[in-house]
Amino acid sequence: MDLLTLIAQPNRREILRLVWNRERSAGEIADALPVTFGAVSQHLGVLRDAGLVAVRPEGRRRYYRANRDRLGALRPALEALWGDTLDQLAGAIEAGATDATASDHPPDAGEPPA
Repeated sequence: MDLLTLIAQPNRREILRLVWNRERSAGEIADALPVTFGAVSQHLGVLRDAGLVAVRPEGRRRYYRANRDRLGALRPALEALWGDTLDQLAGAIEAGATDATASDHPPDAGEPPA
């Protein structure tokens, strides 16, 4: 399976995002996703087998971190995607705050609603 196909799966992209800047345990990763621990474990196995994440055992836990170098040319695209997503989220939050502020002040009787 090629790298593009591997990261096309949304949960795998989210796992990579979660472990991009810091190491996380499998449990932390599973808590952040809307799928079962078993599904997260399978995704981590696929990412590990492809060399996209490194695993460090510590006692009974396994800690994962993204192998950025392995992603090569896909790395800037992923970082841009996550940046765009954050920009969109910030815009949606700001729009929601503006909408909430507008709804706190009903229009004058002669003014049409926004």
